[in-house]
Amino acid sequence: MRSLVKKWFVLIVFCFAIVTLVACAVEESSSDKTEGKIKIVTTIAQIADPLSVIGGEYVDVKSLMGPSVDPHLYQATHGDITKIDDAELVFYNGLNLEANMVEIFNEMSTSKPVLAIGETISEEKLIKDEAGAIDPHIWFDLNLWKQALDAAVEELKEYSPDHAEYFEKNKEAYFAKVDELKEEAEMLSEIPRDKRYLVTAHDAFGYFGRMHGLEVIGLQGLSTDGEIGVSDIQDTIQIIKEYKVPAVFVESSINAESIHAVMEGAKNEGVEVSLGGELYSDAMGESGTVEGTYVGMYRHNVETIYQALTGGAK
Repeated sequence: MRSLVKKWFVLIVFCFAIVTLVACAVEESSSDKTEGKIKIVTTIAQIADPLSVIGGEYVDVKSLMGPSVDPHLYQATHGDITKIDDAELVFYNGLNLEANMVEIFNEMSTSKPVLAIGETISEEKLIKDEAGAIDPHIWFDLNLWKQALDAAVEELKEYSPDHAEYFEKNKEAYFAKVDELKEEAEMLSEIPRDKRYLVTAHDAFGYFGRMHGLEVIGLQGLSTDGEIGVSDIQDTIQIIKEYKVPAVFVESSINAESIHAVMEGAKNEGVEVSLGGELYSDAMGESGTVEGTYVGMYRHNVETIYQALTGGAK
């Protein structure tokens, strides 16, 4: 019996040693892949993805906020602070999008380059609400987002001048793809004028609407830190009734209950409105998917809105 126990003990120790060796090898392999690369941390993936493409083999870019994460409410974890501290460059959107992290960025900016790329855009180009608050969702204006990303690339070039030509070449190639996307999005102009109403959970699509000629209606304001009241839902139902809006949309990073409440309320008043689909607003799709890229996410939104508002909603 003792001999059997001893054999099992040796086997367990052996297996544990193998697992430890494999874990160390994986960690070392991962470290080798990023060794010598410029460590960049961003808040949202809308910044991380383009910079990963533009920086190419010379950068290691990490986004703090993944799919379905709401940046308006996001609170930095201890791990996030460690990542920011370890980074060589930090980029965030600014314009009060990451409101709970501003103090951290201000503190970190004393020891390394930290840039709010949205705040490099001149104020007259930005959208404000009735209270004067600036709309931070600038990635939905393709032209403005190119300007914001250009500011980030200039910071990257200044940090690593030896690779400036490489970064510039990649940026121009990436921006060419964004320009192609802009041409594709012209399909939205085919939506009948009386159907160009984009109803979503919160007011994230102002720049999208301005660029593509859509009237945007959000149940919440620019941020998601407030409550959606009965009056907000009722007002939206009245707009749907008055303008015969064919479809409404949920957002990947926002609870869908408010939109379903609008649909149910409209139905109770004799108005049928379809669920047009899920849009990506404050967060992109899963990493490794088409929607997990900035261009793919934007294209998904364009196609989903077009299909829904031209009668293709299911």
